[in-house]
Amino acid sequence: MSSCDSCPSKGGCSKDKQKCMIENNSMNNIKNVIGVMSGKGGVGKSTISVMIAKQLRKLGYKVGILDADITGPSVPRLLGLKDKKAISNEQFLFPVESEDNIKVMSLNFLIEDENEPVIWRGAMISNAVKQFWTDVLWGELDYLIIDMPPGTGDVALTVMQNIPITGIVMVSIPQDLVSMIVSKAINMTKKMDIKVLGIIENMSYILCPDCNKEIKLFNGENVEKFLESSNLRLLGELPMTSSICNLSNNKNENLDELFSPIVDNMLSVLEEN
Repeated sequence: MSSCDSCPSKGGCSKDKQKCMIENNSMNNIKNVIGVMSGKGGVGKSTISVMIAKQLRKLGYKVGILDADITGPSVPRLLGLKDKKAISNEQFLFPVESEDNIKVMSLNFLIEDENEPVIWRGAMISNAVKQFWTDVLWGELDYLIIDMPPGTGDVALTVMQNIPITGIVMVSIPQDLVSMIVSKAINMTKKMDIKVLGIIENMSYILCPDCNKEIKLFNGENVEKFLESSNLRLLGELPMTSSICNLSNNKNENLDELFSPIVDNMLSVLEEN
């Protein structure tokens, strides 16, 4: 284990130093690590990870994204970095930078053909994620956003055990079944002694093109009960809209109005801790 002095969790960590599995790169200075997690796939987690990073960057913060969804890495496409490749030397991997100066590391930057499947066992995938934390020269960052794979499997466990997570943002859609699945992810973070900063409800409503009225797809009372029983904060609701679903093809679409309050809420929760 590296010295605690190089760890973003220094001063607010309850881990037993002898049992701590976190390794840090002393060349990096990362102040906050935010994991974006979901209980299942298909809820827009990667898109939300990218939009959180973009909004933080617009606020003037130095931001990076670690794409930990090794078998389904979509962050490069969402940021318009489809054909980019990462470079390395004997010591470090160097992240690719987006047009808006967000540092990014993804497996797609290291393979020749992004369409080739990653047929790896869990141990290899977990090791790749650890290397993205320890071997990448992130430099100085205010926020590193980790786009985590869906579920509560090997990689999620690796991230929580080996990376000093400041907090988790949970992404869900307003369905009872999904709420149950999200509960599993929330309980996992609790067992790992990691704080859930709040929930972002994606595909929450449709905006009527004629009257601009919000049309709820599901009963909102269930969501309120779920939040209350889980003692969690709703960071924001997002509509089902083409500008979010097709983010990579809508670079000029102004999504600030949707994501600015969500990121403001996330930052306020962080300030409370």
